[in-house]
Amino acid sequence: MIVTIPARLGRATRLRAGQSLKLINTYGTQVVDTWAFIPGNMNEFMSMEHSRAAIGGIFPRVGDRMVSNHREPILILLEDTSPGIHDTLIAACDKYRYEQLGCKGYHENCTENLSLALGELDLTPPETPSPWNMWMNIPVAADGSVSFEPPVSKPGDYVVLRAERDAVIAFSCCPQDILPINGAECVPQECHFEIFN
Repeated sequence: MIVTIPARLGRATRLRAGQSLKLINTYGTQVVDTWAFIPGNMNEFMSMEHSRAAIGGIFPRVGDRMVSNHREPILILLEDTSPGIHDTLIAACDKYRYEQLGCKGYHENCTENLSLALGELDLTPPETPSPWNMWMNIPVAADGSVSFEPPVSKPGDYVVLRAERDAVIAFSCCPQDILPINGAECVPQECHFEIFN
């Protein structure tokens, strides 16, 4: 069954150890914030800072195991049809980010989307961990500066993730429409996923 992650919103699902999930960038330009939690202990979750140390870099590659804040494997990247640019540096957007970008009033954000998606499973995140930003293109220059660029993925690109343990996976189709991280047109789009046993 293919599940839609609506544009600007989030979805969460449970994965058993050994199950795989295929996340599809349907239109090719959408960034998807991705989190994973251990359902019996929501204080253990996929950690970008711990994973960067585990994989020895900032761009996970096929075969890399992402680890939790307890340094235990939680997800493995099995397949990636895109050029492999998935950000591990930038925090989830929130109301403060949009206020700083000049937004007046309410704006959907990935931090809220995480809480709402997990709430549908009667779960509460202990915090908003830094997400694995699928297809987000944040080049790091030689001087250490970063920029926010459009994705280099194409329509239909996908990643396949396998749960190394029972986990809850949450996604947010990032609602960023001020900076061009969701394409030069700054239009958030829906994405899709399906689960394999």
